[in-house]
Amino acid sequence: MAGLWVGAAVLIAAGRRGQRTRLWTLKHVPRYSRERLLGSRSLTSTGHDPSEKTFDKILVANRGEIACRVIKTCKKMGIQTVAIHSDVDASSVHVKMADEAVCVGPAPTGQSYLNMGAILEAVRKTGAQAVHPGYGFLSENKEFAKCLAAEDVTFIGPDTHAIQAMGDKIESKLLAKNAKVNTIPGFDGVVKDADEAVRIAREIGYPVMIKASAGGGGKGMRIAWDDEETRDGFRFSSQEAASSFGDDRLLIEKFIDNPRHIEIQVLGDKHGNALWLNERECSIQRRNQKVVEEAPSVFLDPETRRAMGEQAVALAKAVKYSSAGTVEFLVDSQKNFYFLEMNTRLQVEHPVTECITGLDLVQEMIRVAKGYPLRHKQADIPINGWAVECRVYAEDPYKSFGLPSIGRLSQYQEPTHLPGVRVDSGIQPGSEISIYYDPMISKLITYGSNRTEALRRMEDALDNYVIRGVTHNIALLREVIINSRFIEGDINTKFLSDVYPDGFKGHKLTETERNQLLAIASSLFVAAQLRAQHFHGHENSRVPILKPRTAEWELSIKLHDGVHTVRASGSGPTFSVEVDGSKLNVTGTWNLASPLLSVSVDGTPRTIQCLSRDPGGSMSLQFLGTVYKLHVLTKLAAELNRFMREKVAEDTSSILRSPMPGVVVAVAVKPGDMVAEGQEICVIEAMKMQNSMTAGKTGKVKSVQCKAGDTVGEGDLLVELE
Repeated sequence: MAGLWVGAAVLIAAGRRGQRTRLWTLKHVPRYSRERLLGSRSLTSTGHDPSEKTFDKILVANRGEIACRVIKTCKKMGIQTVAIHSDVDASSVHVKMADEAVCVGPAPTGQSYLNMGAILEAVRKTGAQAVHPGYGFLSENKEFAKCLAAEDVTFIGPDTHAIQAMGDKIESKLLAKNAKVNTIPGFDGVVKDADEAVRIAREIGYPVMIKASAGGGGKGMRIAWDDEETRDGFRFSSQEAASSFGDDRLLIEKFIDNPRHIEIQVLGDKHGNALWLNERECSIQRRNQKVVEEAPSVFLDPETRRAMGEQAVALAKAVKYSSAGTVEFLVDSQKNFYFLEMNTRLQVEHPVTECITGLDLVQEMIRVAKGYPLRHKQADIPINGWAVECRVYAEDPYKSFGLPSIGRLSQYQEPTHLPGVRVDSGIQPGSEISIYYDPMISKLITYGSNRTEALRRMEDALDNYVIRGVTHNIALLREVIINSRFIEGDINTKFLSDVYPDGFKGHKLTETERNQLLAIASSLFVAAQLRAQHFHGHENSRVPILKPRTAEWELSIKLHDGVHTVRASGSGPTFSVEVDGSKLNVTGTWNLASPLLSVSVDGTPRTIQCLSRDPGGSMSLQFLGTVYKLHVLTKLAAELNRFMREKVAEDTSSILRSPMPGVVVAVAVKPGDMVAEGQEICVIEAMKMQNSMTAGKTGKVKSVQCKAGDTVGEGDLLVELE
């Protein structure tokens, strides 16, 4: 079976401040071996004491990367695991990793991963002693926890009182006030209707944040700057809340302009002990959902960190919290911080905390659930090094910073061969990203002795991440981490809209970078031509043909900024290239079968990916994270190409196409209706987020090609105007 170099991993040993970080390299193992599935990639750990008995068997009530993450720790602790899955997830990685697997229903989450009856039956059937819910789905559902308790099964999380108290934003805010935690000014009751929402918003003062009371993960949240946006926000937030949480109650509070989103990881036990495990900076967001996180925060000083940590622990103790949880704060430019919410579960971004503290949070959750006291004191919790996490999504970052993409992964290769890289994922080549679930592909984490090293490693990891078959957000992630404002720590929750006011357009090439790209493209083209000449000669000759001598090529390369004349010479692996008067030397292995190409341009190393290439000279290269389309032609071919007719672009002003795969929630027009530019035509729900589709111009509706309940794909025609 083919081998895979699984690569370097990071192990941060437990201990006090100053303890050294160790790096080691994992051995060459089979590509789909059990070792890889069980987590050959790095996990931080304080070590497991085999004499400390916990559970014999745990059911993981989740899917994807978080299910895999929990199973890895269970395996390390010698605990058998049970995976649940929908029918479409039967061959998923988390199912293969577990000792047992039970199908709990069809693809829709309401009939599978949210199907409490089916999951409880799986618990009974397998004899699982405990359930770890991961995040999302039933992780903060108090009724699920109660049902498990009635079955004498341990819920690996806080008790139902804490889930209820902190899961309701209204109640949690009142409890936070009583615990002397700083809170945001706002309306503490439930908003009844849109008219009341407008009245409350006016009293608080615009801008305001409309939030689902039972919400989380950015769902059911809208910012409103005036009465009209408040009415729209009330409608969409209540619909999203009902769809995602089965609870459409909303609250309204003052929106703090230009805030940072900084959260404190807490850990409590059943003996009254609680710790804060430092902070995570989570300000890089789109649609109120986090994209890039890091620990620690470059913004906090020790005094602010301690104050936030102490308030977070005070809140945890006020509700007798026992498990891993997160208290989220908004922090203004003067380092004033305000309680946002408490998530009573494991957070998506928990790996960065594990990297800098050395704690395995899943292991700690399991210990606490069994009744063991915490093993650490507050003084034991270190900040060793720096960690950054990028959420790699199957989505198009050029559309509203990320509209979902679906498809099958035709090729997939994680950059775990690089030092200081951890990848938490639940997919493999051939996995499908479907419309039914969150479009996250993985969590890419890099660790370094300082922030500069962690970011440099992240840049390399993103360049070496191979994802084919779906659109992904690597380009956006890479641009964020190399942005000067981000590097300086000048960030807030509006970072993306501030830096890209007209939307994300990809990497903007400097003149030097453009010349490097053109030189690489021409070298790749010539290498392919020489290879073809070599094999063609052997196929048509009974005698050996000498390797082609040094060739000289005059090429015409079309890029987005125009057509460039390039001259290349050499027989490889080094080519001499002249681009618009600049001379460059390009060296590479030119293995056209490899998804990654390591090249050097005048001594500058670059990792590129050739996504597509055809004999006609068209190629797509992923360079510096962004995909560039180029058309490379010889001098003769370029002259003949001038006589080819260009394809006429489609007039899109009279049609409305779906920008993403999703489900039609509502259609507001019918044939014959007059619509105005900007008027809502229909609403599409994708990954539990509702998106309003509007008319591009004023006109009469000619045809409606969809109805409520229809499943649509990206580019599908929805409505046509005359």
